[in-house]
Amino acid sequence: MDVVIAGAGPNGLMLACELSLAGVRPVVIERLPARSDRPKANGIVGQVVRLLRGRGLTDQESPMPRFVFGAMPLDLTGLDENPLHGMGIKQPALEELLERRALELGAEIRRGHELTGFGQDGDGVTVALTGPDGPYELRTRYLVGCDGAHSMVRKLAGIGFPGVSANDVVSRTGHVTIPGATVSAEGVELEVPGAGTFVLYTWHRTERGAYVMMPAGGDVLTVASMERDAGAPGDETPMTVAELRESLARVIGADLPLAPPRGPGPHLLRRLNGRETRVADRYRAGRVFVAGDAAHVHSAMGAPGLNLGLQDAANLGWKLAAAVRGWAPDGLLDTYDAERRPAALRVATHSQAQLALTAPGPEITALREVFGELLEDEPARRRLAALMAGADLVYPMPAPSHPLVGRFLADLPAGAAERARPVLLDATGGLRVRHGRVDVVPGPVRGAGRSDGQDHGQGHGQAGAAEAVLVRPDGYVAWAGRPDETLEEALRTWFGEALEPA
Repeated sequence: MDVVIAGAGPNGLMLACELSLAGVRPVVIERLPARSDRPKANGIVGQVVRLLRGRGLTDQESPMPRFVFGAMPLDLTGLDENPLHGMGIKQPALEELLERRALELGAEIRRGHELTGFGQDGDGVTVALTGPDGPYELRTRYLVGCDGAHSMVRKLAGIGFPGVSANDVVSRTGHVTIPGATVSAEGVELEVPGAGTFVLYTWHRTERGAYVMMPAGGDVLTVASMERDAGAPGDETPMTVAELRESLARVIGADLPLAPPRGPGPHLLRRLNGRETRVADRYRAGRVFVAGDAAHVHSAMGAPGLNLGLQDAANLGWKLAAAVRGWAPDGLLDTYDAERRPAALRVATHSQAQLALTAPGPEITALREVFGELLEDEPARRRLAALMAGADLVYPMPAPSHPLVGRFLADLPAGAAERARPVLLDATGGLRVRHGRVDVVPGPVRGAGRSDGQDHGQGHGQAGAAEAVLVRPDGYVAWAGRPDETLEEALRTWFGEALEPA
């Protein structure tokens, strides 16, 4: 067996898809007997949405004209080349989509099987499991933990999980109804008799905390509050609609008549005491890797979680497949940590900053006033859009300097990204590169604009002058310029020796 993935959440299933596209058939182990229908994320925000479009998994994605940063409005309507794209899909539907694709591609998913331990040596990993028929073992070349924030794989591998805890933050979220309330014709405001009008979909901060409301289908709303409150009930005390109502009243200063939804669930009702921000101190321990929430946890402010975790899977998938199939150049697997860990640290930083901007108190109000003035400037809005999309991240690449190198290339020709193979975009139409593992695709280099939100000076001119661009399966540019010996070096660095002579 080549790869065992612990965890059949979105990140584990995405990794199974990426491995399968590269010709490796993984086994996914999941302790739950069936897919969870518990409400979680309501959509995906960030540049991974464009990767999913390229893989043929969605045609819904589009630039987001407005977003939010730290419960402050972020108007992106005037930006050219807006990097912040979104996809409206609830997490259970996303998991169903990814599971169906993984099975179509030949992956095996074993539900009701739990990892209980493992041991590794120089040749592979022996994984101990418990399934419906009792304990058993699997021998695999690599093990990947996509098993969540309390990852057993991470703990058993001895991978540290440093970070900070905000112990005074209490978040409450629930599915509720509000008798008599109506949504405006435009669908962006909620009218509550006797209480006023509330803008939907975005977090709002008051002097006492923050809240958000959004439609959840029919007359059901998702309502969430966040307070700095060390006196909340402990985790052993179940959350109630009454508790959510009391919290919301404290935050907004008005009592809304929240009621439980009618009809069958599952209905969300959750309290989170404290907020963890942690990033694994390494993403690899020998033949064991971690990805997604097993590698990083953070505030949900700005909805960065799926963008971060799914890109972990896209980054690791083709590299693991290269190792399994025997052509991975020296050091290729180590680039997973070198590239994805900084991405997680970046998200940890901006999610903590957003959490700070929602805190109560007059000093935070003053900070928000100054910050709001900065958001009137287009460069600041562009920079925050790139930050939230993850488009400001540049991977370290051993290649000649070019504005595209190390960056995500959003628009590959139709079909090129769906195969998840390396692509050499040939703007000249006359390249005679023969590598075997790399598809040469003639055509213009699209998506070469200022996708990171930064001003590169002559970046547009240099990008336009690129006669060829080498794109990895995860959508990141490994080389760009005029074909010479540096292109041959980049091909060997990332994709090994040529299968056939040039």
